[in-house]
Formats: sequence, structure tokens, C-alpha cells
Amino acid sequence: MTPTGEYTQRIRIRSTQLEMPSAAASGRGSEEYDRRLKDTQEELERIQQQREELERERQELEELTNRKRVFVSQQVELTERMTSALTLIDRELFEMRNEAEDLEQCRVCFADHLDKIQKINPENWTRDNLSEKLERAGMAIDIAADEYDQAASHFEGTRGGAIFGRASKKARSSSRGRENTDFISNLRNGFAFNLPLLVMGVAALVVYYLK
Repeated sequence: MTPTGEYTQRIRIRSTQLEMPSAAASGRGSEEYDRRLKDTQEELERIQQQREELERERQELEELTNRKRVFVSQQVELTERMTSALTLIDRELFEMRNEAEDLEQCRVCFADHLDKIQKINPENWTRDNLSEKLERAGMAIDIAADEYDQAASHFEGTRGGAIFGRASKKARSSSRGRENTDFISNLRNGFAFNLPLLVMGVAALVVYYLK
């Protein structure tokens, strides 16, 4: 019988043949690792860019918010200042219009008094009418002077006050004891024009009947 060992075929495998599959697998693993590393780095770069972009947007939003806050503050402040200024302007214009109307009426009244005073000519008075003329002339002067002082007091402290200077506080009295009434109120009601004529007419009649 043939020994069993004579039929056994031994297969010899070189060490290089065993190492080749291992080297290929290692190469593929290295490439996979590099690819994954590259992908990870790219992902990190994208994340970093997104973070930087978000940071820029945050800073821009913060800047816009600060600018808006400053604008709102300026808007509120300027609105208050202009509202206050408009109120004062309206009040000033109202007072100026009223003062202009009062001055206009005062001018008409003074022009009327001036015309009467300038027409008084003592040189034409005779001995017979001297007392009557003096009485009527003195009354006209007293009324005009009294209304001048009332006007000066009325306009004291206003722009028109400079026209009259310091208003006289000395009360003037006529022979008829004329009642002291508000000057501008009389002008507006038409009494400042008619009252002197009425007083002078009554005084003239009294003087005439007492002679």
C-alpha cells in the first residue's frame, strides 16, 4: 500500500500573494478616509460661512435697530418742539391780530381827537363866549388826554406800548365827572366816538343855561 503522505499535494502560496488584497483594501480605505475628511472640511467651511453670514445679518439688524431708536427719539423730540412752537406762534399771531385791531381803532379815535383839538383856535374867541369856549375846549382836552392814558395803559407791556412810553397813572377828571370806562371796549362798541360829543353837548347846554 502506498503511504497516505505520498498522495498529499502541498500548495505553496507566496507571501506577496497574501499581502496584495490587504494593500488594495488599505488604499481604498485611505481614499474613503480622505474623501470623508474633505467632505467634513467642506461642511465645516459651509457652516463657518453661514455663521459669518448670520453674524453680519445680526450686526446689520442691530445697527438698523439703533438707527431706528435714534430716529424715533429725534422724531418725538422734534414733534414736541414743533407742536409747542406752533401753539406759541398761533397764540402770538392771535395776540398780534388783536393788538393790530386795537391799534387801528385807537388810531381812528386819536385822529378824531386830534382833528377836534387842532380846530380849537383861542384867537377867535371873544369876551362874550370866552367862558363857554374855554369850558368846551378844556373838556375836549381832558377827554382826549384821558383816552390817551387809557390807551397807554392798555398797550403797556405789548409791542404797541413803545408808542406811548410809560402810561401816566394820574387820573384825569373833567367838569362833568366822566366815568372811567375801558378804552378798547368803548372803541369796539362805538362809544369812544359818540360819548365825547354827547358830553360836550350836555356841558354846552348846562353852561348856556347857567349864564
